[in-house]
Amino acid sequence: MTHQLSEFLGGYQRGIEVAVAGATPDELLGVREAFRRYFRDRSERPVAVAVVPQEFERRLRGIAESDAAAIGTAAQAARALAERYGATYQFYVGLEACIQALTGPGAATAYYLRSWSVVVGPPGEARGASGSLELPAHLIHGIPRRDVPAALPATRKSGGLMATLTGGLETRRSAVALSTLNALSSLFFGILESHPGLRR
Repeated sequence: MTHQLSEFLGGYQRGIEVAVAGATPDELLGVREAFRRYFRDRSERPVAVAVVPQEFERRLRGIAESDAAAIGTAAQAARALAERYGATYQFYVGLEACIQALTGPGAATAYYLRSWSVVVGPPGEARGASGSLELPAHLIHGIPRRDVPAALPATRKSGGLMATLTGGLETRRSAVALSTLNALSSLFFGILESHPGLRR
């Protein structure tokens, strides 16, 4: 049974509170943008969205080496927060980036960068990914597969690897926003109906 979005949001009189595993500004802002876009911009009234950073031990060996590893790490973080805080927050979010190696015709290996979000909320749990960016071959030519993540140029202050590779057209923030929005869309698909005026 589907519910109108305005009816669902009626249960959150003070707005929506989201706990995020991590404290990186780009990630927090990306999560906030996704929740605002999904809930506030789709409803008939403004909805306050508060994103609360939570200390969480991130992987020490750099970017995850596969989609499965990234999803697993993000899910573990989101579930751990949900278990720790219970009903304190409405949603819990875990985030992880990965570089996925795919072998194509002729045994050539290409590497793709993307961000994953796992959202735990009232309906359950869902995952979403950002768009994928193929790493330029000349950047990783001759580098052993296990060393690819550490060999790539990026800094947190400049928006991360995504911003470095796209010249700032895409950033960690925009990747997190898209992956979180996709996770929310999966989480509430068939449960919530958007504002009728937004249907196309």
